[in-house]
Amino acid sequence: WKPPGSLPVGPLPRLPTWEWPGGGAPVGGIYTVLQTKAKITSDEWGENYFLMGPYLEQNVRTQVELIDPPHPAVRRTIDSMNAKGCKVYFGRWLIEGGPYVVLLDVGATAWSLDRWKTELWESCAIGVPWYDREANDAVLFGFLAAWFLGEFVAQCEEKPFVIGHFHEWLAGVGLILCRTRKLPVATIFTTHATLLGRYLCAGSVDFYNNLHAFNVDKEAGDRQIYHRYCMERAAVHCTHVFTTVSQITAVEAEHLLKRKPGEGLGKFSAMHEFQNLHAQSKAHIQEFVRGHFYGHLDFNLDKTLFFFIAGRYEFSNKGADIFLEALARLNYLLRVNGSQVTVVTFFIMPARTNNFNVESLKGQAVRKQLWDTANAVKEKFGKKLYESLLVGNLPDMNKMLDKEDFTMMKRAIFATQRHSFPPVCTHNMLDDSTDPVLNTIRRLGLFNSSADRVKVIFHPEFLSSTSPLLPVDYEEFVRGCHLGVFPSYYEPWGYTPAECTVMGIPSISTNLSGFGCFMEEHIADPSAYGIYILDRRFRALDDSCTQLTSFLYSFCQQSRRQRIIQRNRTERLSDLLDWKYLGRYYMSARHLALAKAFPDNFTYEPPEETAVSVRPPRSPIYPAPTLPPRNPAWLSQTRQPAATQSQGLNHVPKAPNPQINPCYPL
Repeated sequence: WKPPGSLPVGPLPRLPTWEWPGGGAPVGGIYTVLQTKAKITSDEWGENYFLMGPYLEQNVRTQVELIDPPHPAVRRTIDSMNAKGCKVYFGRWLIEGGPYVVLLDVGATAWSLDRWKTELWESCAIGVPWYDREANDAVLFGFLAAWFLGEFVAQCEEKPFVIGHFHEWLAGVGLILCRTRKLPVATIFTTHATLLGRYLCAGSVDFYNNLHAFNVDKEAGDRQIYHRYCMERAAVHCTHVFTTVSQITAVEAEHLLKRKPGEGLGKFSAMHEFQNLHAQSKAHIQEFVRGHFYGHLDFNLDKTLFFFIAGRYEFSNKGADIFLEALARLNYLLRVNGSQVTVVTFFIMPARTNNFNVESLKGQAVRKQLWDTANAVKEKFGKKLYESLLVGNLPDMNKMLDKEDFTMMKRAIFATQRHSFPPVCTHNMLDDSTDPVLNTIRRLGLFNSSADRVKVIFHPEFLSSTSPLLPVDYEEFVRGCHLGVFPSYYEPWGYTPAECTVMGIPSISTNLSGFGCFMEEHIADPSAYGIYILDRRFRALDDSCTQLTSFLYSFCQQSRRQRIIQRNRTERLSDLLDWKYLGRYYMSARHLALAKAFPDNFTYEPPEETAVSVRPPRSPIYPAPTLPPRNPAWLSQTRQPAATQSQGLNHVPKAPNPQINPCYPL
């Protein structure tokens, strides 16, 4: 690869780069990747970097500034398509870097769907059924994207060298058409999770041990996604450069999509001043907990730890099943060992609900009433104290509060009386009787009773600062927690633990997630930096659950000073997840695509460390620290009685109270 200044074919303005997210909803990992790497990509390509996606009016109103295209070729392309019945919009995405966006209204060209599906069948032998709306939208979007690129190349006065980067199967049709129509575009395809892999893992199969044995055509057909699988696989085999978001996904893609990719890693930039932000955000969560547990607030909030799991509601894939089992075991261990630590665990997973439940809203109303009562009494007390000091007398404490004040406070206290346990779920679930999280909680008996040292709160909705219940956004919530737990069985990259890392919050990941494998490769002792890697690949489920319980129990035994030291170490890893470091993989992919698509104009020699061939082993970037806190196993051994050290957490201490029934075995 030669730098832009020395290109033999012309300067940088002749190298427009287009990127297709392939989905409309602004949620999930792909959206996170594009949003967070926009700054560094814009710095690299300047005004020649464009994003393309479907037009969704609700999102455009709040996130996009519609403007006239400054590039004559782009303006002529949009005018030409709009004159032929399309609806194409141009603007700036209001995020850091402010990249240009081209938005295609797929609904406006739905009249062409049958004709385009026929062309897709005749050129690629891919048939799309009429009832799959998502696949039909992918066809519309793909044909519009290819139409736009073809028109753009035709409108350019000089031959451009175009790079098209397509994400996921939803954008794959556009890539396929670029190749079948022989458009002069260097193509890159990135999969963030294979379509078939996600379906297989959701079916509770032994996925990673049987990757080589799956009959992919039959498996896709049995799940009625064969047409989608064909679109994804065709895009993978048509593209000049194929990348994945992690090494674990690369192994999966090699077996399921039958092509070995290079590597392309995605993440976001680091953030600082995290310790003060942690304290501020934790205070907001504590306020919610005070209201939610009114009448049962018999635990010390200064000795309370906040754990959480968040993400798509895939009960087994995201590890919610093993996490709940580990929480039940942790609850038992904390109770029988007389621990003063209380753990409040949040499950942030959107599910089908019809509204907040009354008891949750009542708790916040009761908390606010107590706060207003305390403030009213404080004002009267302060005024009497002030007047007493003005005349030079010490206050008579017996006269500072009158009978009316005591009556007001008694009424407020009586309002906090509750004859039921605090609710586990903050919303009214539509499928309460079949919900896997709630059914598991019932089986394990985690009902938020006074005797429980582990409390569970299921919040089946995305967090928002405008919520009347928990008014914090996701970033603030993560900063206020002590530990993120993500024991996923299927996790191509793992944005949630990475978000924890850049905010200085320790997290638990697995060796089946791209993030966990990446950290194991770059850090000598990840757990010392607050990155606990759970073994879900080479251990049985019960053994993995025992290891997770060990991590949680050891974390609960840390002192406040140890947690602060650990957060400092965790935050140091944010540079490892900065786009300035990870962006080089995308840069290499773009340069390689140019060299493959235009071999007469570009050459590319991959650096040794990012070569697509056999990758040389690398020594960890972050060595093991020498100061505490050390790894969780060390903590648990040093704090357990001598009789249990040799047996670890597989040995359950005998309950001193015969009424305590541990929910221990799986």
